[in-house]
Amino acid sequence: MFIKQAFQKETDSLVIVLNFFKYLGGSFMVFLAALLGQIPLSVAMFFSGKMPQSTEEMYQALDANVFLALSLFSFLCAFVGLYLVVVKLHHQKFVTIITSRAKVDWKRVFLSFSVWSLVSIVAFFSSYLLDPGAIMWQFKPLPFLFLCCITIVLMPVQTTTEELVFRGYLMQGFYNLAQNKWFPLLITSIIFGTMHIFNPEVEKMGYLILVYYIGTGLFLGVITLMDEGTELALGFHAANNIVASLLVTTDFTVFQTPSIFKDISEPSISFEIFIPVLVLFPTLVYLFSKIYKWNNWRDKLLGLKAQTEKTIL
Repeated sequence: MFIKQAFQKETDSLVIVLNFFKYLGGSFMVFLAALLGQIPLSVAMFFSGKMPQSTEEMYQALDANVFLALSLFSFLCAFVGLYLVVVKLHHQKFVTIITSRAKVDWKRVFLSFSVWSLVSIVAFFSSYLLDPGAIMWQFKPLPFLFLCCITIVLMPVQTTTEELVFRGYLMQGFYNLAQNKWFPLLITSIIFGTMHIFNPEVEKMGYLILVYYIGTGLFLGVITLMDEGTELALGFHAANNIVASLLVTTDFTVFQTPSIFKDISEPSISFEIFIPVLVLFPTLVYLFSKIYKWNNWRDKLLGLKAQTEKTIL
């Protein structure tokens, strides 16, 4: 099983806790790698002569595409850091935090990517038809062409890094600590959601929007556990961010891009924010369960005591 691929069979509580500190240390190393990856952005900000004093000024200091590329570069560094942590610190094959299969199932990745891209595009144009005054056309060919190159190359690195950290590395680490599955599922979803607390949209819309982020983390955790790998989560997350980057931007989201459209409506919390969590995500879980014939839900999502499992390391 995917979540058990890094399981270390221990019965002594102190040893279990001490082993978990290796995951905390590994997470810190990935964080440091991401910080190093932010140096080019900081240097660019310095030489722009417009050292920002606020989030709004930060986005205005550089060209939108340059800012996006430099921001995403930190995730490339974090990905390299994660690879080194898994291979060198934990002495695991990197594929073990991606999937339980012998190799990555790209068909699963592309299926999930296609489904959520379609849903996102249909949802956007439905909103546009209902309230066209809230959406502004801002398409400019050359900036958009550069945006496509940046997004297609670097955005999957960002989303993949996040998924492998939360649904791969930390999920397996918390399994070693808790020796069940519901706790890793719950805690990684909460951490994933609250990591977005510094996003500009949270400042504009309030902390209630964190319900959406935590709910998204829970959904991604569920499909990872049920499917025994992160492929579906990887495809979903990539589709979500790529479509958002290319199709529509706002002045209050974490990535502000020269996309085709711009949402100029006043940010506010409404029921629409929770439709994905309450309707779309459960529907996708049902769809994937039928396609891949998922079963044994209770054990895969809640789990039995890990002491009964064979040690991997």
